[in-house]
Amino acid sequence: MTTAPHDPLPEIVDSHCHLDFPDFEQELPDVIARARAAGVRRMVTICTRLNNEPRVRAIAEAHDGVYYAAGIHPMSAHEEPRVTVDQLIALSQHPKFVGIGETGLDYHYTAETADIQKTSLRLHITAAQETGLPLIIHARAADDDMAAILTEGYRARPYGCVMHCFSSGPALASAALDLGFYLSMSGIATFPKSQALRDIFAAAPLDRILLETDSPYLAPIPHRGKRNEPAYTAFTAKTGAQIFGLSEAAFAAATTANFDRLFTRATAQAKAA
Repeated sequence: MTTAPHDPLPEIVDSHCHLDFPDFEQELPDVIARARAAGVRRMVTICTRLNNEPRVRAIAEAHDGVYYAAGIHPMSAHEEPRVTVDQLIALSQHPKFVGIGETGLDYHYTAETADIQKTSLRLHITAAQETGLPLIIHARAADDDMAAILTEGYRARPYGCVMHCFSSGPALASAALDLGFYLSMSGIATFPKSQALRDIFAAAPLDRILLETDSPYLAPIPHRGKRNEPAYTAFTAKTGAQIFGLSEAAFAAATTANFDRLFTRATAQAKAA
């Protein structure tokens, strides 16, 4: 069994993982058990294609402390039927549905579909505005357009948002923070060559930081290159504590409080349990 760092931690939340991916298919109960043993008692599993929503929803329904969100990933936006605001609103009626997305812009691999991605992103923003649920953003190599569209939408009607697996530049970080959004720290922050990213997090307010794995991708040190899983959020929390000059317990508690403030539906369910 994989172990977490030795210092005891209060609850940690993995705000973004993909438990429906084939990587976990044969051992999902064990993966969730390992997460809980590492202090990761709540997870948000993300649906990136709406035809997979029933499977993602079923995982959330089957496991206490597991919630879900759904949207169209920007790299898939050109392959999927255009999502409608009404579709997303209908999905949001499920009590364990806690966020809209992930959506966003990715010009690293799919720059040729930029216009389709922008249209999809704006539809997701409208759904977040209509439902009051937070928007979950994927951004890669599209900082200027991302900042412009997020700001345009927010000025029209405010909404909550997390910049998932944040690894963009300081300008996009500043734009997001100015809108009251959150930056989510993944295993990338633990990599030796990620000092510039660690500096961006260090300059951000502590009350705007979340934790995630994006598992099965981006495993943190000391598991880099292997399959990631929610339990490993504890290793990213250890690095985050070092960045902010806090104890691991204090950093874990702060990021969990931040999650509770943004993902209010998950918070309400946890308190009712």
